[in-house]
Amino acid sequence: MAHQTERQATTAPPKLRLEGLSKRYGAVTALEPSNLQVNAGEFLTLLGPSGSGKTTLLQLISGLTEISAGQILIDGRDQSNTLVHQRDIGLVFQHYALFPHLTVAENIEFPLKMRGVTRDEIKQRLARALEMVHLEELAARFPRELSGGQQQRVALARCFVYKPSIILMDEPLGALDKKLRDQMQIEIKRLHRESGATIIYVTHDQDEALAMSDRICLMNKARIEQVDTPHEIYNRPKSAFAADFIGISNIFRGTAIDGPHGVRITTPSGDFIPPAGTAPGMASCALVIRPEHIRIGAGTANTARGGVYEIVYAGSETRVLVALPGEQRVIIRLPPGNAVPQIKETITFSWEPDAAVVVP
Repeated sequence: MAHQTERQATTAPPKLRLEGLSKRYGAVTALEPSNLQVNAGEFLTLLGPSGSGKTTLLQLISGLTEISAGQILIDGRDQSNTLVHQRDIGLVFQHYALFPHLTVAENIEFPLKMRGVTRDEIKQRLARALEMVHLEELAARFPRELSGGQQQRVALARCFVYKPSIILMDEPLGALDKKLRDQMQIEIKRLHRESGATIIYVTHDQDEALAMSDRICLMNKARIEQVDTPHEIYNRPKSAFAADFIGISNIFRGTAIDGPHGVRITTPSGDFIPPAGTAPGMASCALVIRPEHIRIGAGTANTARGGVYEIVYAGSETRVLVALPGEQRVIIRLPPGNAVPQIKETITFSWEPDAAVVVP
């Protein structure tokens, strides 16, 4: 019986599948043909710079924007041309869109009343929703009497309360200050965990994406660049754009050649040993090293020298900015307690080959 259940689980269709989905406005391509799968209960973040296509993709999924080509399948059913209110999708926006003349409770109840839910069921769901967002004592207040974070909690509760098949969030924390954003990230993660909802979340904030997501869909120039877990997309980026956009990276651009001692990456700042398995013959590639993988001092493999031109204290770490020959700049991340060099000091630093990644 257990084996049968396992087989059923593995053959279940994804909650959402996009096949060749694209959007054009005349001669302008807002989204290149794209394929994407989102599993039930997953928290997927669409991440990218402004104009990368992430909001367009979200609007296509919601039905707010008409597709140019491709398919949208929800639970295996084609919803490409289904009207917005028939897709069973919840929306949470950056600007909370609360009804100012309704109380917190009335705002949360609204989608249930629109769907003809019974009064007893509304009462039970409202109580649970208020408890989930910790607003039980504010149920009778109006939106104008709430802080920004409290208003966002109401918007979240109003969406979660009617249990939509998929919840779409378009930069919902963009209007909040950093401390409140950090608090609300934890709240949204908790709501996701407790509800088991499938969430697709749009942001341009890489730290937010890394902290909240099961997987990240990184977008660039109207197309999907890489889809992976936060750990993989940070530690194993598949392009120079991914390496540069996610976190802080040191990128040495050069050529992979096969020499007498194996493959080397030749750059204007020197020749370096790449990670094992790197193939020679790449006329243009990039060697990527994260700042935390570099240590000050000579190493047995990759060693370089440069002049310190800036020191940045960031509380939990100190960043040492180093200038190398060939206009290369390197950032070294030092944890507390490490000796910090002086500005204008020439230092030697090193890293292990397998701490780096080679990308096209």
